[in-house]
Amino acid sequence: MLGIYVHIPFCEKKCNYCAFSSFSKLNEKEKYISYLTREIESFAKKNNEKVDTIYIGGGTPSVLSTEEISKILETIKLNYEIAGDAEITIECNPNSITEEKLVFYKKSGVNRISIGVQRLNDDKLKILGRLHTSEQAIKSIRLAKKYFNNVSVDFIIGLNGQEEEYEEEMQKLICENVNHISVYMLQIEDETPLKNMVEENPDIILEDDEYVKIYEKIVKKLKNNGYFQYEVSNFAQKGFESKHNFKYWTGDNYVGFGLSAHSFINGERYANAKDFEGYYAGKIVLREKLTTEQKIEEHIMLGLRCKNGINISYLKELGYDIEKNENLIQYLDAGILTKQDKQVFLNPDYYSVNNMVIVGLMP
Repeated sequence: MLGIYVHIPFCEKKCNYCAFSSFSKLNEKEKYISYLTREIESFAKKNNEKVDTIYIGGGTPSVLSTEEISKILETIKLNYEIAGDAEITIECNPNSITEEKLVFYKKSGVNRISIGVQRLNDDKLKILGRLHTSEQAIKSIRLAKKYFNNVSVDFIIGLNGQEEEYEEEMQKLICENVNHISVYMLQIEDETPLKNMVEENPDIILEDDEYVKIYEKIVKKLKNNGYFQYEVSNFAQKGFESKHNFKYWTGDNYVGFGLSAHSFINGERYANAKDFEGYYAGKIVLREKLTTEQKIEEHIMLGLRCKNGINISYLKELGYDIEKNENLIQYLDAGILTKQDKQVFLNPDYYSVNNMVIVGLMP
């Protein structure tokens, strides 16, 4: 079935590390939503597919009013057949979550909330350029848990700090019994305020070996507290894996609506323009049919990032006999990889060096 991603490019303020297509032009919302709903309707007229995941991301979707979110969701519901057990997620920031919005989301069919916590240290939140405090983050989690039994949070590793500091923050999230935790490495992107901050003071970020140590300690803590690592950056209590994200990792069909949104349909990838003018003009900035070589590379790369692994038979159908790769044998002998029938999996203990393994298994 089809997955739907809806991009909301609006934020109250762009974070210091953010290189995504997001803007504080809140006066653009009405026009943008008008074009967005038209795009949703237009795709439905050409593609009659059942939908089992909807993900409203950004940006900060929770800056939209309930009326604006309602218009988007109603357009989807009127134009697509939604599976009865569909996963419907909306991203929120702690400073823009309200009880009124959460009640509305629930009534509208949303059943999963993703909160951009990022850190639970006020000084670090200021460096990241976040608008909320650690106290607001905890309050927003508790408020979301009041109405939803599927609450996810995002957490960022990368700013300099002691291992104990990171562990304490992770323990607080565990104590709040959030169902899903995404742990991301801080990326220092060009043309961001954080990039300038790091150039002036390189000590504000972790060294690579420190990052690996902290990542591994967090992984261990989460596993010891009932969270299953099903992808390099994602941890879930049993039954709370993100169904929508799995579409990205397994080559399933998904369509992205909105400015800068990406889609993958029947082996073809395309993306919308990253600016309002281009998006309103219907500009497509990327369109490519995956080659056999790309299919092989993506299957290996994505499969070894998550619990699904890679399928030997599928790769052979594409013309690549991975069993002839000497690195595969070495990784299996060393316990870095495991094999079950025709499926090969990366041992989660080696997720921190997954890139090295992936490169070693490429044709």
